[in-house]
Amino acid sequence: MEKKKYDRLKKECFEYIKDVFAPEERIPVFGEGNLGARVMLVGEAPGEEETVQQRPFVGKAGKILDTFIETLGIGREELYVTNVVKFRPVKKNENTGRLSNRPPTRQEVNLCMPFLLREIQLVLPDVVVSLGNTALQALTSNMRATIGKEHAKVENMSLPGGETVFLFPLYHPASIIYNRSLARVYEDDLEKLGRFLREHFDAGA
Repeated sequence: MEKKKYDRLKKECFEYIKDVFAPEERIPVFGEGNLGARVMLVGEAPGEEETVQQRPFVGKAGKILDTFIETLGIGREELYVTNVVKFRPVKKNENTGRLSNRPPTRQEVNLCMPFLLREIQLVLPDVVVSLGNTALQALTSNMRATIGKEHAKVENMSLPGGETVFLFPLYHPASIIYNRSLARVYEDDLEKLGRFLREHFDAGA
């Protein structure tokens, strides 16, 4: 039953993106994973490799994420992984024509938020882990929230249906690619996440 709901939601999202951006092409990338997951990871948006494979977190940041979640003793197959924005936001180099990633605009976030919230309600995890500023700001509806101040600080998040889940903010795995000094902070935060899961749900390492 949940799989059917997931398939319908995914199809609706893809059709919506196609209609909104026609005639421009946007390759949608929807979330995937365990529909009964106790932990859901929410990133910013798919990158180039994610768009090629049409799967979330399979590029460099995804490999870092996989390495870190191993420390929790949780397999990726136990998680549900998705992004706020369901397509790759890009900018074009006028000289080379090459496309590169850019942060999503507020409009792009707002376009995709209804689908993200429905994803969360469908899976209904115990804990939603936001990865980076975009996911944190979108899920808290606070554009001034910064991961530098809020990382590893647990708060309650209310869903449109009245349900409440825990929100656990983490740095985005990609941030470690550009700032290696964050690796230790990320590891410490994951230890805190693992401790939180054990204390509250007897899950994780």
